[in-house]
Amino acid sequence: MKFAAISEVRAYWEALRNGRPVPLRAEIDPRGIERALEYSFVLERVAPHVARFRLAGMHLNDLMGMEVRGMPITAFFTPAARLRAAEIVDSVFRAPEIVELTLAAEAGLGRPAIDARLVLLPLQSDLGDISRALGCLVADGTIGRAPRRFGVTGASATAIEAGRPTFQHRPLVVRGFAESQRPVDGAPKGDRSHLRLVKTDK
Repeated sequence: MKFAAISEVRAYWEALRNGRPVPLRAEIDPRGIERALEYSFVLERVAPHVARFRLAGMHLNDLMGMEVRGMPITAFFTPAARLRAAEIVDSVFRAPEIVELTLAAEAGLGRPAIDARLVLLPLQSDLGDISRALGCLVADGTIGRAPRRFGVTGASATAIEAGRPTFQHRPLVVRGFAESQRPVDGAPKGDRSHLRLVKTDK
């Protein structure tokens, strides 16, 4: 259940889609994913391989130790993983397709090993292009000293077909990413009782 927010956001996106290829960005209502808000975000594709945060929950700010709005999503990845991560993220908009990643944080002084999961779900902008994405990033464990950056330990992509639910997926090759790191079992979580949604204009 530690990654329940991932399932909640994906189910919400699927319900909005209602048989269409992808839902509209304008249809996203924060009340529909209220329990997952602190882990959720909206990306905008501003150039090939470049997608920036337009809206982000507090969990992402905690991981980075600063406001992430306006930052590229690749800022959450280790330098060795960024190029391949950018290619995978870009496929969300180009295919379009759903991407799910399993992640492991760099460990070091004041930075315990933590594992995480990320899902990216394409959205159609008001102009009709697929240049937005609804996402959810959940890290399980003590965050420690920020910023926390991740290598990718696993990835899968799900093809999107109009009129069909998106349950089938295929594995993605993740060669070249940082080696996986063992997560801390039973690590205490910080206080997440206060939720705040950080957003900009569409």
